[in-house]
Amino acid sequence: MRAFRIAAWLLVASTHAWAQPPATDIPLAERRSGYEQMKRETRAMQDDDTSNPATFWVLEGESAWKRKTGAANRACSECHGDAAVSMKGVAARYPAHDAKSGRVINLEQRINACRIERQQAKPLAYESRELLALTTYVARQSRGLPIAVAPDQKTRPHLDAGRATYHRKIGQIDLSCAQCHDQHAGRHLAGNPIPQAHPTGYPIYRLEWQGVGSLQRRLRNCMSGLRAEPYEYGSQELVDLEYYLMWRARGMQVETPAVRP
Repeated sequence: MRAFRIAAWLLVASTHAWAQPPATDIPLAERRSGYEQMKRETRAMQDDDTSNPATFWVLEGESAWKRKTGAANRACSECHGDAAVSMKGVAARYPAHDAKSGRVINLEQRINACRIERQQAKPLAYESRELLALTTYVARQSRGLPIAVAPDQKTRPHLDAGRATYHRKIGQIDLSCAQCHDQHAGRHLAGNPIPQAHPTGYPIYRLEWQGVGSLQRRLRNCMSGLRAEPYEYGSQELVDLEYYLMWRARGMQVETPAVRP
């Protein structure tokens, strides 16, 4: 019902001030985390690990990190050791180029690649509790570090593709990501503040979801709200969009696991 009200509001708004040409990227000095728009109580929930509900996913991820699995009967820790050391800074660099596939992949896909190749285990499903827990645990090791996505000749096409998706109008509402999150960031939509859409805290705990979810879940939710057909989980279109969004947030601190309304 809430998604319907938002979509209806957007449909009306798109015929007025929202129907403007796409804006350029937000200047680096003017970028703000969604954390700054939250109420004091929600910020306190994120800041205190004992109050942050995503801590349960972190703890489950730590257990999965140490648990032997697959035909190889091998744990992540047997290859990578202490995650606090070996995984520090990893999430700040993803999505990243994968030499084997020749494309950009995200952190969830890297984890599943390790499961298949090293542990001889089945890949974990997108949004499954175990994949979210492992991804949150790995990303937690980069908390406080600057996002360091750095495009090169191999990844530039993926960056350009993600940027094109971000600025492309979609769905029956006929709006782009940029029209909401660049041109109208800081305003309110159906009573909720519009963030600049910097993915600094994923996987993230959303009070609306009452659980942890991936960036791709959030992107698909936005597409559904615009009455567009969402890309499939793990599609190259979504990964490229993730890549562009992380590049757009370069230099901002990783907050994982963040909390949002």
